[in-house]
Amino acid sequence: MVGSGFGIIYRRLLIAVPTILVVSVLIFVVLRLLPADPLAMSMPPNATQQEMAEMRHEMGLDRTIPAQYAIWLGRIVRGDFGRSIQFRSSVSDLILTALPTTLELVVTGLALGIFLGLGCGLLMFSWRGTLKEQVADVGSIVVMSIPEFLWAILLILGFGVAFRLLPFIGRMDAQITVPRATGFLLVDTLLSGDISAFGSALEHLALPALSLALAITPLIMRVLRSSLFDTYVDEYITLARLRGLSERHILLFHALKNAALPTVSLIGVQAGFMFGGTLLVEVIFTLPGIGNLMVQALHNQDLPLIQGIALVYCVIVLVINTVVEVAYLGLNPRLART
Repeated sequence: MVGSGFGIIYRRLLIAVPTILVVSVLIFVVLRLLPADPLAMSMPPNATQQEMAEMRHEMGLDRTIPAQYAIWLGRIVRGDFGRSIQFRSSVSDLILTALPTTLELVVTGLALGIFLGLGCGLLMFSWRGTLKEQVADVGSIVVMSIPEFLWAILLILGFGVAFRLLPFIGRMDAQITVPRATGFLLVDTLLSGDISAFGSALEHLALPALSLALAITPLIMRVLRSSLFDTYVDEYITLARLRGLSERHILLFHALKNAALPTVSLIGVQAGFMFGGTLLVEVIFTLPGIGNLMVQALHNQDLPLIQGIALVYCVIVLVINTVVEVAYLGLNPRLART
């Protein structure tokens, strides 16, 4: 099992290199075809023609697109993502500062979505053939039809404005300060031993995480229910009943493990999509993550920053796919022999 897991990681690493290269080429070429002039944005309005020419040469914009790409790729290999036109600072530093916010949001939202999806899926299956199942089925369709950003707005209006139960701006109360150790606010507050700061961070994270979670919950519950229906026609379920096992025991300890395989694949796909959903959610909740940073970069046509964030998204999705394959193998070790 361990060796198979390392084999999957090794194969993924072999696939990741050409995948990242192809994505980097697409990103670089498409951005260069846009009607945006990074030189004009990086120079003051009173810059002379000589200063413009010197800066153009320094940025490599006087060369062909393949030559520009080769220069940019060489810097990427050395860990240099360039310099942001808007913020006048290193793209790598900006991404490393913003990335923990997005990862914390996505991990929390994904964990909450999995918990709600599995719980509701099991309940929905246990209600099979009843009116409760039909109501839950219609409810899941309604929830599934609402995108993340709309959930964000609805949750703000409900829990933030109408009932004033939860905050909805920023990551923590403005009067609280916590030393930055990891960038993950929940972790940093625990490391500092400030329980009130941890509670504030958790409250501020609740609504944006729930916005992301509600977008994947109905998909997980419906796929799980469908997989359970397929699993319950297998012979080992009948044998388990003949042994006198309760329906709850059969569901949780026999059927769920096999029925979870398609659900794990779905979770992996949705986790990748969830990073895209963070863009508007972070803007709505004013969270300083890479989604918010990408929106600002697009608005200001900050090409180096757009390129860097897009590559980070690609790497994160590849990592997620690898983790999902290892988890899939853990649930079904027979795949290691195929």
